[in-house]
Amino acid sequence: MKKTYGLLFTMGCLVALFVIPGQSFAQTTMEEFVAKWDNSKQFTLEVVDKMPENLFDYKPDDGGMSFKEQVTHLSAAIVMISSNFLKGGDPGFAADAKPATKAELRAFVEKCYDYGKKTISSLNDSDRAEKVEIFGSQATRRQVIALIDDHCTHHRGAAVAYIRANGIEPPRYRGW
Repeated sequence: MKKTYGLLFTMGCLVALFVIPGQSFAQTTMEEFVAKWDNSKQFTLEVVDKMPENLFDYKPDDGGMSFKEQVTHLSAAIVMISSNFLKGGDPGFAADAKPATKAELRAFVEKCYDYGKKTISSLNDSDRAEKVEIFGSQATRRQVIALIDDHCTHHRGAAVAYIRANGIEPPRYRGW
């Protein structure tokens, strides 16, 4: 009887190991991704709003990027990566802009996120599955989309740390 239970337990573990992860870690749908993307845009704008404009040039280390550079970089990268690797067309604005004021930075963030959303949303399943060469490696466009999302999170996180370093309470995290 103990052998039977042991065998059933082992089989159950194997099913859980190989079947459940395939279901629980599936890619999100485009609708789910776009909702998350819109949330990321709003969170980034809240981060910009929290930092006083007189601290936009703050950086904790001379070798690093300033707050304004972090946000400008994450935004510009959306456009540059989307246009080069996700079949994006001309964005209609300068992706290498250097916003100087809070209003300019907010507008740049909005334009970049909107361009990314439009470009990503225009890709069909076949486009997203296609492999492209990016930064000396091969990746599917789906992986490139994840790279853009991770890149935004990384640099926005640095910007949040800069806000905290100046004794300011950052905006609450938005998960969805």
